[in-house]
Amino acid sequence: MAKGSNKIAIPEEIITSKIYLIRDKKVMLDEDLAQLYNVSTGVLNQAVKRNKNRFPDDFMFQITKEEFDILISQFVTSSWGGRRKLPNAFTEQGVAMLSGVLHSERAITVNIQIMRVFTKVREILTDNLSVRLEIEEIKKQLVNHDKNIELVFSYLDELIEKHDNPKPRKAIGFKPSHNDNQ
Repeated sequence: MAKGSNKIAIPEEIITSKIYLIRDKKVMLDEDLAQLYNVSTGVLNQAVKRNKNRFPDDFMFQITKEEFDILISQFVTSSWGGRRKLPNAFTEQGVAMLSGVLHSERAITVNIQIMRVFTKVREILTDNLSVRLEIEEIKKQLVNHDKNIELVFSYLDELIEKHDNPKPRKAIGFKPSHNDNQ
């Protein structure tokens, strides 16, 4: 590739739209990655197959028929029609490994963009999680405040009841006896 050709600009929204949550992992599918790298899915999967030891299960896995059906049902039109094999899903680490097996400047440049998007997604999720935790803490405090307020009102009710219906008090102190007057 000519100098300056590593300025491939794929909008972040396009990359983000190709990140899916499967098995509680953020992944990208082989076909989407092949499209971004400007190679065929077969070329991408062949490079992975030749370098299988670089792609352990936590870097890449084949999705199941059920997972594939769920993905297809999320889209009105599917770009995955007519596949003979179920797609491979690549985690962030697997995507990072792809640039080393595809041996192209475009793969390296696109991978840098993808890694930056994965980082942003992780930051957004982390920020989201910390906000959720703060909200939960506030909810707990409010529940405790509610309980304390109820307790205060209960005590106030008791005081009002005692004030409105005073109990007769026993006299305290010296009581003159009737025999003392003599």
